Amino acid sequence: MERRTVLRGLVGLPVGAMAVLSAARPAWADFTTTVNPSANWGTWEGWGTSLAWWANQLGPREDLADVLFSRKTVRFQGQTVPGLGMNVVRYNVGGSGTNSIGGRTMKPGPTLDGFKQIEGYQLDWASADPQSSSWNWNADAHQRDMMWLARDRGADRFELFSNSPMWWMLKNDDPRGAPDGWSCNLRDDNFGRHAAYMATVARYAHDHWGIDFTSVQPVNEPGANWGGYSPDFVGGQEGCHYDRPRLAEIIRQTRTQLDARGLHWMMVAGLDDWGVGSAAYNWHDNPDFDAATRAAVGRVNVHGYDVDGDRDALYKMVAADGKNIWMSEYGDGDTSGLQLARNLNFDLRWLHPTAWVIWQILDWENYGAITLTNGVIGAVNPKYFLLAQYMRHIRPGMTIIDAGHPDAVAAYDSVNHKLVIVAVNYGEGQWINFDLSRFGRPGQDGALVERWATGTDAGGERYQQHADTVMRGTRFWSYFNARTVQTFEVSDVHL
Repeated sequence: MERRTVLRGLVGLPVGAMAVLSAARPAWADFTTTVNPSANWGTWEGWGTSLAWWANQLGPREDLADVLFSRKTVRFQGQTVPGLGMNVVRYNVGGSGTNSIGGRTMKPGPTLDGFKQIEGYQLDWASADPQSSSWNWNADAHQRDMMWLARDRGADRFELFSNSPMWWMLKNDDPRGAPDGWSCNLRDDNFGRHAAYMATVARYAHDHWGIDFTSVQPVNEPGANWGGYSPDFVGGQEGCHYDRPRLAEIIRQTRTQLDARGLHWMMVAGLDDWGVGSAAYNWHDNPDFDAATRAAVGRVNVHGYDVDGDRDALYKMVAADGKNIWMSEYGDGDTSGLQLARNLNFDLRWLHPTAWVIWQILDWENYGAITLTNGVIGAVNPKYFLLAQYMRHIRPGMTIIDAGHPDAVAAYDSVNHKLVIVAVNYGEGQWINFDLSRFGRPGQDGALVERWATGTDAGGERYQQHADTVMRGTRFWSYFNARTVQTFEVSDVHL
């Protein structure tokens, strides 16, 4: 990063004046970042979200499908918003049910948070035949219907994941977890049955739904405390703790059951740990994760809650075994989206995932890009427009390269010879130079650099497009208002 001196008097200029100066200003600024195309950090697979729990609440809404899974401009909640164009869908296969088996019923019955109670497909253990009366393929219609709407708008990466096995496979019939929270609630004789449940749903989706799951993830945050509720507690979500030997076992069993149904090509996604630190331990230092277990894993999933963990360490461990990583779940309570941007930028720079998934794109209070409270959709938050800066421009098939600075990410489209840069200014207004001199051809001198901006402060721009930035030799520059994210697209760039 090349530090420069800035004329502080320019900071007070109005936005319109800054737009004019963006093209005319000399090529020096508060700092310069040099994009390095020789650092190939993987081919991008896409952006996504889990359907649980918002789709379970809202069902198959066409307007939401357009907003989330297309890149159309959509009229939504009284305003015009840019569709995010997500193409990755995580489908949560449920573990809950309302049926009775010989007098046994799911515990705690109605006290599980309603919208977090995902109805499962297998009613009992009487038959593994998916055409038998032991299976109800009409369950969970809301999530399934939304998955179809996503597919019809271009979603092409689907993951099947489980928060808890079916309630009747558990030691206490409670899909929220074991009484103490730190022991595995899945009965020892049901590991194969849970793996078979996952594989049967995957096969049925292939045969009947027109959905081929890219991957199957049999657990969710296996090392977490799931359960431990008092008998009269109302609330909670599905969850199941797995100690390390049992985590390795369910991964191996899932691979076996997929193979038994002719799904050799469908990968098992492993770990799904809460953060990069625990994932690194399980992958590299857990003695139960032997070579055979690692071989059964087609890709490593990890969640993004260990925000200051050693991303690079996990990447190197996983890459040494020839696997890719997905950031399979991320969420935070910052409505502005700046915390999300920080962690997303760090993920792409040091963890190098090939896909990045937000947990709940619609969620309560400050957590959602769109607010969802008690089934009622509220505001479209700045976080939504910040996500558009990334999702609409860094597209599947692009190569993630080094943007030269932790506050920026870059992707290169080798087919269309286009460079995309997304950069974040977390503080007060400043100028930033972008140096493309390491490219064989860094665009054309004088050519327009398309620019989009989102300001996270009240009254800030919301994914506003500008035509005021041009290449000057091997550089271009732009003024960043305070707490702003900008996206740039540079054409005719060659390696």
